[in-house]
This record gives sequence, structure tokens and C-alpha cells, in this order.
Amino acid sequence: MARRRVHQYLPLPAASLALVLAATACGGGDGGGDTDTLQVWIMEGTNPDATSFFDEVGTAFEEDNGIGVEVEFVPWQDAQDKISTAIAGDTLPDVVELGTTFTPEYADAGVLHDLSGYIDDPSRFQQEMYEMGVADDAAYGVPWYASIRSIIYRKDIFEEHGHEEPANWEELRDTALDLAEAEEDMIAFPVPGDAQYSVMPWIWGGGGEVAVEEADGTWSSTIDSPEGRAGVEFFTDLALEDDLSTTGAVNWNEIDVMEALSDEQAIMAISNSSNPKAIIENNPDLEDRLGVFVLPGQEDGYTESFAGGSLLSVFEGTGNEEAAWRYVDLLTNGEYFERWGEESGFFPAGVEEIEGYAESEDPLVQPFATQLLEAGKSTPAVPAWSQVEAEGVIVKMQQDILNGNASVEEATDTAAETIENILNEGN
Repeated sequence: MARRRVHQYLPLPAASLALVLAATACGGGDGGGDTDTLQVWIMEGTNPDATSFFDEVGTAFEEDNGIGVEVEFVPWQDAQDKISTAIAGDTLPDVVELGTTFTPEYADAGVLHDLSGYIDDPSRFQQEMYEMGVADDAAYGVPWYASIRSIIYRKDIFEEHGHEEPANWEELRDTALDLAEAEEDMIAFPVPGDAQYSVMPWIWGGGGEVAVEEADGTWSSTIDSPEGRAGVEFFTDLALEDDLSTTGAVNWNEIDVMEALSDEQAIMAISNSSNPKAIIENNPDLEDRLGVFVLPGQEDGYTESFAGGSLLSVFEGTGNEEAAWRYVDLLTNGEYFERWGEESGFFPAGVEEIEGYAESEDPLVQPFATQLLEAGKSTPAVPAWSQVEAEGVIVKMQQDILNGNASVEEATDTAAETIENILNEGN
């Protein structure tokens, strides 16, 4: 069976990026100042039919503004190098799509245009995402589309064995144990090693924080607190103690987990909100056999999950900032805002729009929207966080535990210390 891959965010090589930005941050490129045509860079892979979508948006924009639009699709893995080269060569586009965790570093470098004066109502956007683009009360990105992680499961297998959606961690574990015994040839609950956003919910759900800013401006991590460790231990024990995963999953990323669901190898797994659509397209036999539930809380309620996605930003110094804002506004309001979400499988990153999905009767959409509204959480909106991701701090912690190279106590100690050192460097 052919597998359909969806895009993933790749960490920025922070050191090389910093060298380019340090050399150019004091003066943005003029980009030609060609107000007859806007140059737009969109990351490739989110929407399989993106060309026709952007052709239509460009036509509408030109009719209203008398300015043409040229869209270039950039592979995620090439984005950092391409943007850095454009900064160094003074050949910036006018509008760029940036992942939420990318934006703070570019904003800090001074290459993004402050959009706060254009945004009438910031509260209309999903706030965790909006804050990822804010620094010193300036907004350097507008939330465009959002994704969240909840649990996708095989509804037909749950029903066959008399199980309902679990309401807390203990029920989740008990359900997985029972189904593992009933379906011996399947993976009850994959525990991926190379998927940091699958680890974070358990840290947060246990009561820890990957990083929190103290009153004096320094950062501390409580991954190594008793609460943080309890969450990490619960998740890793599903593999190490309960044998609910597979040894190969130590090297799995989120796409590998999605493919295990698509290939009917896994019963349930933490997965992205865009994945049900991709899974069913890849394996139509699974239509009406999948379900989704919000990550349950440790005792009750919900466990917080990483709210990611993309922002649209305008580069500083191109000469086309006003027109570029109008293009961003067209994509993050009304018809095109909603259509991009529908066509791509992601959520438009507006509160009202997400609330509409949370009231949906679609069982593969409604729980994800509820997760996003009620229990979505972001990583720290600081430039140095990109280095935490580039160094794979949380991934290394997870893999060290799963490989038996470190205990939960040792691995969380190392992760917390490394995060604090990175975020506090220069303080």
C-alpha cells in the first residue's frame, strides 16, 4: 500500500542561523520594493491542492488591490537555509509562512515587520499560537492554521471488546493492557522516541513544565520535579513495563506513528489533528472504523497537548509591508481562512472557527477542536527555544529512557539542566 506522507516541522540549526541573522539584523532587505507583485513563500505539503487555492486567492487579491501575487512553495526541510540565504542576499519575499516555534528567533533578529498596528482584535486568534509571534508587545506573525495532538483509536476494536473511551490515565492504561491481550498481533499504544510533542503532554499532565519564566527573568524547567517525572514515567512505562509498544518505536517520529495506524498495526496512539484525513486517504478501509478522544487528565478532565501550526509573517524592509499585510489579512479572515483548514485537514487558527468545529458532529474533528480550545499549550515563545529543539533535548531524554541508557530520574535531570542552560545563556 502506498503511503501518503504529511509534512513535519524540522528544527532550525540555531548556531548557523544566528551567524546569518547577526550579520544582517540591523538592516532588512529591500526585496526590490516591487508593489506590482507580492512575493510569497508558503511551506510545501500542508495542502495537496495548494496551487489552485493560491491561484484563486491571488486573483481575488489582485482584483481588490491591483497587485499580483507570486507564490513559491518551499519544502519544510529547506526553509531555514532558503530564508537565511535570502536575508544574507537581501532578496527577501514579502510574506512568509513560519512554524510557530520558528517565529520568535526571526522576530528577535529584527527581520520581521511588526503587525500589531494592523490587527484589530488579537483575541479572535487561538491565544497560545498568537503569543508565539509576540515579543515586547509587537506581533510578528498572524496565526494561520493550527494543529493539536489527541488520541486516534480503532473504534471497531474498542467496540468489539466492550471498551469505551478512557476518562483518565489509569483507564487508558487498563484499556491498552486489555486490548493488547485481545489483539496480540497489534501494537496497543506506540511510545515513540523521536516525537517530542508526544512526550510533552505527559510532562504537563503530571504537573511539570518544560520551562517557565521566573519573576527575575530567568527560566527554570520542572521536568525533573516529582510531578514531571511521574508523567514521563507513566508514558515510558507503557513501553518498558507494560509492553504495550514495540522496540522499534524508540526511533519512531510522528509520521511513523501515523503510518502504524494507517497500516492497521496500532490500536490507538497520540496523533495529529490532520492525520485522520491522511490515514483514511491512505487506507480507505479504515473509514468509519476510527475514533478520536481528547487526551484524558491524570485523574479527570483533560491533559494539555502541544498546539502548533503556522503563522504568516511579513518581512521588514521590502517596501511592500502594507500590501503584504493586506494579503495576510485575506488569508486569515473569512472564506479563505476557513477553506484552507477544510482542504488541508488543519484548523483555521481563529477562536470562532475552532468553536464551530468543537460543535461539529464529525467524530474525527470535534475531539481535536475541543482539545485545542480547552487543553492546548505552546512551548516558550523565546528565540532560544529553537536551540532546545535543534539539540533534540526532549527527544534525547525520551530515547535514553526507552533504550535503558538512563533512568527517568537521570534523564529528566539532564533534560531540565540542558533546557535551563540554553534558555538562560546570557542572562
